[in-house]
Amino acid sequence: MSGAVCERAERAVITTYRKELWSRFVRAVREYELIEEGDSVAVCLSGGKDSMLLAKCMQELERHGKFRFGLHFLTMDPGYAPENRALLEENARLLGVPLHIFETDIFAAVEGVQKNPCYLCARMRRGYLYEEAKKLGCNKIALGHHFDDAIETILMGILYSGQVQGMPPKLHSTGHPGMQLIRPLYYVHEHDIERWRDFCGLRFLHCACRFTERCETREEDSKRREVKRLIAALKKDNPNVDISIFRSAYNVHVDTLIGYDTAGVYHGFCERFRERGKEKNDE
Repeated sequence: MSGAVCERAERAVITTYRKELWSRFVRAVREYELIEEGDSVAVCLSGGKDSMLLAKCMQELERHGKFRFGLHFLTMDPGYAPENRALLEENARLLGVPLHIFETDIFAAVEGVQKNPCYLCARMRRGYLYEEAKKLGCNKIALGHHFDDAIETILMGILYSGQVQGMPPKLHSTGHPGMQLIRPLYYVHEHDIERWRDFCGLRFLHCACRFTERCETREEDSKRREVKRLIAALKKDNPNVDISIFRSAYNVHVDTLIGYDTAGVYHGFCERFRERGKEKNDE
């Protein structure tokens, strides 16, 4: 049974949904140079549909890619409910993904936190993942963030934080020198991942929290859920609005901004205006 599920899932990636999944995955890997010869990559699996699809794409790339790299499948158990961990392990078995599982007590640590517990949890989990990946000899961790995560992050920053900030396809770890975080599903749309999941007849964890049901209820009122609904409403009149949001991160006209931060240094409008005035006078 597990072999049949695995084969169906793999063939769906490279045939049935080749254009939507495999081609976009490969495009991101190539354009952003996410994986290079000799890399050792820890694919971080949370139990959700996104990271599991990423695992299958990375397996396919390792088998048939043009360069060699190491691959590990890393799962942190931060305090899963037994049924959630069992579901994660069963899905990994069905899909032929060999898990390396390690345990922490993060859920217990953040359970009583009232302000931004999910943000704190995510930060702590990422730190542990870097540490464990480093122990395995990896120089990169791969996360399952996709196209929709990227555009939602842009809008959330504008609407709720008063800042223009994106989700880059890769970045250097600030606390773990020599380590990088990569997002190979950067061009893959969430609805296509859902189609792959349903085609394979699989059920994944919706939330990594051990109180999954309660987490799902909270998410209905979360800022990300609000932004999802906003984008869906805008797409009714403009089907390509999500593409426009994504492209805005490629077309930032800095001279029109009031201020911007680069490499930790803030550049204000008046400062830049005076500098441009001096340049004009010198011409």
